[in-house]
Amino acid sequence: MSETNMEEKVDQTTNSRTISLPISRVRLIMKSSPDVSCINQDALFLTTKATELFVQHLALSSYENGSSKDTNSLSYSDLADTVEETETFQFLTDILPKKILARDYLKTLEEMEKEDDNL
Repeated sequence: MSETNMEEKVDQTTNSRTISLPISRVRLIMKSSPDVSCINQDALFLTTKATELFVQHLALSSYENGSSKDTNSLSYSDLADTVEETETFQFLTDILPKKILARDYLKTLEEMEKEDDNL
């Protein structure tokens, strides 16, 4: 085994220890884009690490602002509230919408229809 191959193998082992998301999944997601034809290993590692840090930041912010802090847990509603209330995360509102009951949604639709009829 050449010295370069050995360095790459050590590099990959070191990199895989510093991230917890599966690199193969990130690669699969990146390759699902029609704009991506080839993925550099460094770009893959950095994208994986950045994604991991982003998810940690979202989870920590949601936990600190959430209602489940007393039970030492994190719920979907904590995430949805944080996304709605924090400007940094507002681009995720379509992905993490607040949950509403079907009857509340139908009531809102009826009210909107009444308003439209009045116009």
